[in-house]
Amino acid sequence: MNSEIRQLEPKALWNKFADLNAVPRPSKKEERVIAFMTSFGKQLGLETLVDEVGNVIIKKPATKGMEDRTTVVMQSHLDMVHQKNNDTVFDFDTQGIEMVVEGDWVKARGTTLGADNGLGVATIMAILESEAIAHPTIEALFTIDEETGMTGAKGLKAGLLTGGILLNLDTEEDDEIGVGCAGGIDVTATRTYTLEEVGKGNKGFKIEVKGLQGGHSGMQIHEGLGNANKIMNRLLFDGFEQYGLRISEIDGGGLRNAIPRESTAIIAIDADHEQAFVKEMTARSGFIKAELHTMEPDLSIELSACDTPQYGMELAVQKALTRALYAALNGVYRMSPDIPGLVETSNNIAKVLVKDGQIHIACLTRSSVESAKMDLANALRATFELMGCAVVFSGDYPGWQPNMKSPILKVMTNLYEALNGESPHVAACHAGLECGILGQNYPEMDMISFGPNIKGAHSPDERAQISSVQKYWTFVLEILKHIPEKR
Repeated sequence: MNSEIRQLEPKALWNKFADLNAVPRPSKKEERVIAFMTSFGKQLGLETLVDEVGNVIIKKPATKGMEDRTTVVMQSHLDMVHQKNNDTVFDFDTQGIEMVVEGDWVKARGTTLGADNGLGVATIMAILESEAIAHPTIEALFTIDEETGMTGAKGLKAGLLTGGILLNLDTEEDDEIGVGCAGGIDVTATRTYTLEEVGKGNKGFKIEVKGLQGGHSGMQIHEGLGNANKIMNRLLFDGFEQYGLRISEIDGGGLRNAIPRESTAIIAIDADHEQAFVKEMTARSGFIKAELHTMEPDLSIELSACDTPQYGMELAVQKALTRALYAALNGVYRMSPDIPGLVETSNNIAKVLVKDGQIHIACLTRSSVESAKMDLANALRATFELMGCAVVFSGDYPGWQPNMKSPILKVMTNLYEALNGESPHVAACHAGLECGILGQNYPEMDMISFGPNIKGAHSPDERAQISSVQKYWTFVLEILKHIPEKR
């Protein structure tokens, strides 16, 4: 299985990716991959250190004749998003990723692949190991916890790096050179409620929303993908309004940076309304599937009988919850007026958990404009506070302001044109990159982001294009050859 991956070109990169993907590396549980990377650097005889928060830094001297070039920081993050299909049996804490080749693509069996940002890590590892690749002095920076808080980038202290150029290898389109990104903030709403006995004469049902594509809650937020939490709330709202549906439990979504693919609810309905309720839910499900069919052809909404729950939410809170989730914005809030096609501000209603008297709602709000980010965060806060929730902001990180006069941007644009016969797409992205955070302690560092084609990141459909990785690898090697002299 993974042996097939090791035969792909460039072998140096794909072999390092296979080695890396054998190491479990969930966000906030990076101990094993930190040890793996530390051992890798020391075995090469290179200066290797782990900072206070767990970032790994490996330094490699310039190759002969490149000593006068500017020191380059090559940076990628060690952690990966862990998502799997509901019917996939897999333990991310103990198992390595199972990879397969399908045509021009590498993907995983029912889980995320880890190409985000494992291909960047593997690229740097291959360069550190090589004795034939020409390069200036390299400071390899492998950060932790990028996917769930960017605490690695936030914790990196000034003075550990001396490089004047930073190459961030965390972009997912091979014709794009990234010069900016969105900032983000976590919005979390919680409250308690009283459990009320459902009473006799009711019948229990389980509602399941599944089969959605999911995906990156920044890069794909504008694509019209279905959000399982919003779909579920439509069904619960209508059932409550028309038939007095009682909510016992809701479990929808997961990670903030992933568009939720699945949601399950346990509800009760008056047995006298059972036939009409089933008919209405079937019709309502059909309408929703028809609406989303183009983008979500595999959407499944299932209604099945289950044991009648003993308790449900108190009615006043249930009414407030279903209205708040309807009112809370999910998706694009504003497009950039300055960069055509760029989402400026958005929100992802990532998780809704209702159980045992507790409500937990988790959102990730993004924007390339700080004031707009806080405007939307406050709109969400107001919505959830109106239903009696306590709302907390956390995990705030800044965006990365574009520098169109960047010297390394000019070098890379010219190289891309020479290699490919066309101009690259120079753009900012609606995702959180570490460049903005790193720039706070290293304000003079000239930063650029790029990478190979990766589709479906943060979902089990994640896949990396083999031919694109070859194109990207050639670009990386040419960039290292053409790093300008020290100023």
